[in-house]
Amino acid sequence: SAVAQVIPARTARAHAPCRAERARRRPGVVFRAAKSPSNSQADDTSTSKKSTPPDDVSSSRRPKVAIVGAGWGGFGAAKALCESGCEVILLDGIPDPTGVTPTTTPSGKPFEYGTRGFWKDYPNIEQTLRELGVAERDVFSKFTPSSFFGPDGLEATAPVFSETGFPNLPSPFGQVFATFDNFKRLPLQDRASMAGLLLAMLDLNRDEETFEAYDRMTAHDLFIKFNLSKRLVDDFIRPTLLVGLFKPPEELSAAVTMELLYYYALAHQDSFDVRWISKGTVGSALIAPLATHLIDTYGLRVLGGCRVETVVMDEETGQAVGLKYLEFSGKTKKPKTVELADCDAVVLALGAKGMRGVVGGSPALAKMAPELTKAASLGGIDVVTTRIWLDRYVDVTNPANVLSKFTGLRGAGGTFFMLDQLQHENEVQLWGGEEPKGSVLACDFYNGGAVGCLSDADIISLLMDELLPAAVPAFAQAKVLDSHVVRCPGAVTWFSPGSFASRPPLETQIPNVVCAGDWVRLGAREHGSKGLCQERAFVSGLEAGNSLARRVLARAKGGSGKTLQEHVVIPVRADETQVVVGRAANKAVMDALKPFGLDSPWVR
Repeated sequence: SAVAQVIPARTARAHAPCRAERARRRPGVVFRAAKSPSNSQADDTSTSKKSTPPDDVSSSRRPKVAIVGAGWGGFGAAKALCESGCEVILLDGIPDPTGVTPTTTPSGKPFEYGTRGFWKDYPNIEQTLRELGVAERDVFSKFTPSSFFGPDGLEATAPVFSETGFPNLPSPFGQVFATFDNFKRLPLQDRASMAGLLLAMLDLNRDEETFEAYDRMTAHDLFIKFNLSKRLVDDFIRPTLLVGLFKPPEELSAAVTMELLYYYALAHQDSFDVRWISKGTVGSALIAPLATHLIDTYGLRVLGGCRVETVVMDEETGQAVGLKYLEFSGKTKKPKTVELADCDAVVLALGAKGMRGVVGGSPALAKMAPELTKAASLGGIDVVTTRIWLDRYVDVTNPANVLSKFTGLRGAGGTFFMLDQLQHENEVQLWGGEEPKGSVLACDFYNGGAVGCLSDADIISLLMDELLPAAVPAFAQAKVLDSHVVRCPGAVTWFSPGSFASRPPLETQIPNVVCAGDWVRLGAREHGSKGLCQERAFVSGLEAGNSLARRVLARAKGGSGKTLQEHVVIPVRADETQVVVGRAANKAVMDALKPFGLDSPWVR
């Protein structure tokens, strides 16, 4: 959720030209691709440490894998493949995909593309931090409540269950009783109408055919069929979806909507507990330690400033054998084409926009893997992300906040985060080394195409003169000292009705090409919600690496022939007993009705 989910800029990185950033060369990272030797194979001339690969591959050629895209999916794949003994090259369009070099505004202050939350059920990311020796208390805030504001003021507060004395009750009873007073204006009878969705949630994953039927339905139609009150939808569910899946219910898959509501609100009493980065950014706090470890320990090669254009195919074998990419050396220099050859496998860790660019430039790949052309046809969602530095501190009850129902949002979902609260021990860093003078806000618009048409000045004015003072009146007295606005067209995956079947599979028809990212269909290896989720993106990368290790790389040319080590994937918490029993009972009834065409009569 954007009360907890970021703008996944990774979806566009491999497709969009790199942003101009201050970059310092460090071992293991080529901020622009190294010069190509005479055989046109890209070479890393940096001084990264190279460890001895695991025993089962040390006496033979290490399988060589190229990963396109350096988001959570790309780094998950890099971790799994490096640890299995492969030679791994990670390519991305930004100059430094490792997170070590900060993204800054023109005035030199730090900037991040969206604000990402980390929920209770992120076991694999948390385990990776433990392996790296990164203490969670050093990078995460405490779990924090989130406030929902409308034109009339505070509408609701999402509590923190894990840090209160409220007893742990079976879901959803704990959530109902604990939040009884958290809704300031929504009547109890409207909230109670949510119960109608419980049957649909039990029915959703009865079988693949049923899931796809729900996926073809809009969330709006589902809410009508199950008699959710209009006020519940308009006042609470619609704002939640606009900042969780970044579209209104009439434009979203009912299946993905229910998965979001289940995994982040109903699976367990504390499912919605969320925390935030307390120092720096996701890149500097989490990605940088992982990247440094993989570079120093396994010799991971990271090629920044490289936009992949083509996956090179051997049409005789039906295998991917390399990549062609544009190397950007700076704004004034014309990019040049470089080839990365002799690859044993390729991981496409891209979103829809990046997939469209790569598949569109790879006709042989498009011919051999029609499922990737379907994925490339899916749409994206526009996001506008801002950061504002004020001349005074504004007292806001909670650091994470949602803006809803304002006409000024122009159909977008709005969020604002008080970074000076979340990173209060690192305020000097928030001010780019200057003496802190007041609050620092990250304000984002999701489904923000209409807002993005405004000028930068008008977007900041919309926030400071209209939206923020309506939520917290003290904003009216604050003045803007500095601000920065970035538009990200088509940057986020759109889970539109019927799109599930077109989303890329983990394993494609080309044996040595796999996909990673939170929109990837994992099949029997599904992990948590099938929608936007950093944990799921990371796990998809681990599973992509495991798939190659299991099926392809041991048989690569010059390889040892031995099975490579697979990375352990920690499952999310098991469903509670009442959910398991309810699903079993529902399945028994619906399977009995199916021969008569009476099962799940509300979908088709």
